[in-house]
Amino acid sequence: MTIQIGDRIPSATLHYLKDGVQAIRSEDLFAGKTVVLFSVPGAFTPTCSAKHLPGYVDKLPALKAKGVDTVACMAVNDAFVMDAWAKSQNVPAEVMMLADGNAAFAKAMGLELDATAFGMGLRSKRFALVAKDGVVTQLLIEAPGEFKVSAAEAVLAVL
Repeated sequence: MTIQIGDRIPSATLHYLKDGVQAIRSEDLFAGKTVVLFSVPGAFTPTCSAKHLPGYVDKLPALKAKGVDTVACMAVNDAFVMDAWAKSQNVPAEVMMLADGNAAFAKAMGLELDATAFGMGLRSKRFALVAKDGVVTQLLIEAPGEFKVSAAEAVLAVL
C-alpha cells in the first residue's frame, strides 16, 4: 500500500558515502526535523540529472528559508554511485545523497517502480515528500514518465 499524508515514515536503512559507506535509519533521518525527501528513478539518468536534482540544489536556500532542516535525494543505486553523481552535479554537502540500493525503502513506502522493461530493474517512483518529525505532511508522486509535481518549485509551493 502506498504511503499517505498523515502516515509515519516506515523503518528502513539507507546509505551514503562519507569516510566510507555509512548507514542511516529512517527513524534517525526524520526524527524531530522537517525533511524534504525527493526520489529519482536513477542517478545519472536524463531528467534526474538535467532537472530534478539541479532544481533542489538551486532552491536549497529557499527551502531552508521555509523551515526545512534536511533536503535529501534518494535513488535505488549504491552509495558510491550517489556520491559520484553528487560530485558530477556539484551538489553541496547540505543535500544528502541517499542510496536505497535494494529498493527496501521504496517498497516499504509502496513507491517502487518496476523498470525491468527498460533494463533498470526495480527502482523508485519519482516523488517528493515533506515529513515533520517522521510524519508525511505532503506527498507529490509523479505519473509515469512525467516531471511536474515533484520538482523543487512544487515543493516550495506547498510548504
